[in-house]
Amino acid sequence: MTTMTTAVTPDQGRLSRFVVFLFAMTAGSSAGCLYYLQPLLHEVSVDFSISTTTAGLLIAVTQIGYLLGLAFVVPLGDFVNRRRLVAGLLALSCVALVAAGLMPAYGGLLTMVFAVGVSASAAQIVVPWAATIAGPAERGAVVGTVMSGLLIGILFSRVLSGLVAEVGGWRAILFVAAALQVAMAAAVWFRAPQARAEAAGSGQSYPQVLRSIVGLVRTHEVLRHRMFLGGLTMASFSCMWTAIAFLLAGAGDSDYAYSEAAIGLFGLAGVAGALVAPVVGKLADRGYLRHTQYGVWGAQIVGWLLLFAGAHHVVVLVIALLVFDFGVQGVQLANQTGVYSLDGQARSRLTTAYMVAYFAGGVIGSTVGGWAYQAGGWALVCEIGTGSAIVGLATWALFSWTERNHPLQGRAAHALLRAAARG
Repeated sequence: MTTMTTAVTPDQGRLSRFVVFLFAMTAGSSAGCLYYLQPLLHEVSVDFSISTTTAGLLIAVTQIGYLLGLAFVVPLGDFVNRRRLVAGLLALSCVALVAAGLMPAYGGLLTMVFAVGVSASAAQIVVPWAATIAGPAERGAVVGTVMSGLLIGILFSRVLSGLVAEVGGWRAILFVAAALQVAMAAAVWFRAPQARAEAAGSGQSYPQVLRSIVGLVRTHEVLRHRMFLGGLTMASFSCMWTAIAFLLAGAGDSDYAYSEAAIGLFGLAGVAGALVAPVVGKLADRGYLRHTQYGVWGAQIVGWLLLFAGAHHVVVLVIALLVFDFGVQGVQLANQTGVYSLDGQARSRLTTAYMVAYFAGGVIGSTVGGWAYQAGGWALVCEIGTGSAIVGLATWALFSWTERNHPLQGRAAHALLRAAARG
């Protein structure tokens, strides 16, 4: 096995607005590829003559590919040139999207969206890249902005897919997304900062890199806590956005019967909620990270209650999406800000650990969303979601108490890990 001999080192100085914007756009365009088909699941199910549960597997399989990219590709960001790695993944995404759009059978489409998911892991290389080269005083705000770009990309992908599908069918959005990824690959290659590298003292091989992720999980109690909370949040998010596609399309006993374009436009409410969420990153920079978690979990609970009420009132449904997505994004920002503060030299691997748990929750949520809507309609979806948000708030209260009353545990373990690495 060839050893890795380079490690990316942080750049100095404040990030320019253009670079932050480029990172946010790259994260958003890559993460958006996971969800272009989500608001079109009803149309896909009709085209291939499959059930809503089977159609929902498209999103689950895409997220499984993303999970594998997080586990086996993202850790390389701590050791190789991130600019080349991200540009290459964006190019791979383009090829996979075009192939998915051309597939005549459902099985082939599943295979290609799996590849799209793997390449979409570029989004989670960009986030720690930004955190690494940002100054300590601006790190929370920068991560918040890039993460907002990521979530806005996810949400806006639904808007774009609905509008494009209205004109050219559900396959057309895959070709449009491929063109966008080509543009982002060129932008990253020519305009992203050139990462400097230095000899890595540990000379770790790839298997050792992967094992070190397990070591980080064992060492950092805070990381384990955020992994659980992140997975729960993403399960809720994926469950809602998978099920709402069927609700808005008029499946089952729904009062709605919107077109593809109209369904996609509901993503704008989520975008509005995400735009407000960077305030969480700013509060984290000011030392209020722990307190903000209570507020954003509370927002998720309120969001789910409003979503239930919105089954028959479209204005309430739009407000519910705004509140709910603010809560989801707020939890994510607070979690990642805490995770990135643990070890500045291992942010890509910390990202891998956290995001694998996060999108494992997404796979579960996408699967449960399709099943729940088919089994019990929108009411069952909202009952499951409200329960998960209540569990999240209660669990955070417990984790917060543990971390506050045992503040030295994580520091001592971290010191032991660094000493072992030097040895």
